[in-house]
Amino acid sequence: MKSVKALEVAVIGTGFSGLGMAIRLKKDGVEDFAVFEKAADVGGTWRENTYPGCACDVPSHLYSFSFEQNPDWTRAFATQPEIHAYLKDVTRKHDLLPHIRYGHQLTAASFDDELCQWNLSFANGNEVLAKNVVLGIGGLHIPQLPKFDGADDFTGPAFHSAEWNHDIDLTGKKVAVIGTGASAIQIIPAIADKVEKLYSFQRTAPWVMPKPDREYSEREKALFAKVPFVQNLSRDLIYNQHEVRFVAFRYAKPLLKGMELVARHNINKSIKNRVLRRKVTPLFDMGCKRVLISNDYYPALAKPNVDVVTARIDQVTETGIKDSGGKQYDVDVIIYATGFKTVDAIANMNFSGRNGLKIQDAWKAGAESYMGIHTAGFPNAYFLMGPNTGLGHNSMVYMIESQIQYVADALKQARKNQWSLVDVKPEAQRHFVGRIQGAMKSTVWASGCQSWYLDDQGKNWTLWPGFTFAYRAMTRRFDPAVCEVKTSAESPKKTVPIPKRNRLARLTGSLLSAA
Repeated sequence: MKSVKALEVAVIGTGFSGLGMAIRLKKDGVEDFAVFEKAADVGGTWRENTYPGCACDVPSHLYSFSFEQNPDWTRAFATQPEIHAYLKDVTRKHDLLPHIRYGHQLTAASFDDELCQWNLSFANGNEVLAKNVVLGIGGLHIPQLPKFDGADDFTGPAFHSAEWNHDIDLTGKKVAVIGTGASAIQIIPAIADKVEKLYSFQRTAPWVMPKPDREYSEREKALFAKVPFVQNLSRDLIYNQHEVRFVAFRYAKPLLKGMELVARHNINKSIKNRVLRRKVTPLFDMGCKRVLISNDYYPALAKPNVDVVTARIDQVTETGIKDSGGKQYDVDVIIYATGFKTVDAIANMNFSGRNGLKIQDAWKAGAESYMGIHTAGFPNAYFLMGPNTGLGHNSMVYMIESQIQYVADALKQARKNQWSLVDVKPEAQRHFVGRIQGAMKSTVWASGCQSWYLDDQGKNWTLWPGFTFAYRAMTRRFDPAVCEVKTSAESPKKTVPIPKRNRLARLTGSLLSAA
């Protein structure tokens, strides 16, 4: 099947971003759109990650759409099955299924300069034309696998946490878990009691705060359902508590020392062995890497059948792992809890814009964008959860909803004014990137540690270095002044350089300064 008529909007992905965008399109009266999903079900990262213990580290009331609150969350921090079920329920409730095209993995996207539309190619052989493309593919679905010598020689099962092999029964097995990030600290407690031996291979110890998790009573859930104001109030309180953490990350770093004391207490109350305590106590500033939360990670490490290995991995052998000191660890199963290729989710795509500009060339100096939504040279293409819109302190769903508002307004203005092309000006993008990278220098994320937030040159193209309410204010309306636009009957409008202190400069300057 090949499309003849160009869709008004093609949405890629069915996680929070793609589903939220689809709901907004329907609300705005746009029916000429389709949502393309590589798998056979919705859910994004919450469909992909099914490892034992998988749960969100943002409270349930906040990690959900503001317009679709769920009074039936069973606990303060929802588990993966519950979040996945929530997204499927949202899909059905908003009648999105007729718009979703399953089994469509995007393999290439190219912009037609003459027709001002996108040519989309999918792995199943289908090709689709679309006037606008909204990329909601996220960054937590392409596994990051380390390159160890001999990795292919291991004779037992080996898999990434995001590709969990549920056919493997770990009961009584000797297991190696490589990595100590957000996935590992959930997996290790979930499997420690069933395995015979567990080796946790730790390159860097993370800061782990206590997790304020608990079950919601039936009485509480009934109250949330009957009096939505109570749940909305809970959501607002949680949001403000999380937002305050950014004050420590950028402005009041001594507050981080107080957080470190809490984290150290979390270690000391669970681990009595002094050697193990030293192993799991971080040597970098709190917040430089992602701050994790758990109540059962440290107790799991203290179990007699669990060893924390801090020596560097030298190679993988047929029977296990050999460290840099030559010590061999024979195991039955290797689990890679080594995170994801975040920016690479877009940067490695066959994605070309005006005059054949490839995204790899546009981003050769870094994943530069405007608002994390536009990239110059790629007209009518909008990123959700794009560069520099990730968070280290609050809910990504809040950021996604801000971006959806901006994209919806851009599409609405394009329809109203009959623009066939909308492309952010390079000078607007440069100005925005300069403000972002300048603000980043004063955050804890630039304090010297190595993290997945940073690229090979040490630049942070991942996180938003400000308050989330500041980002929401900046994305409330689409500003055509920062873009080159044209109608179908004209060539691109000639535009003058953006004045240094126009509304864009005043807005980004004041909000990032305040942030």
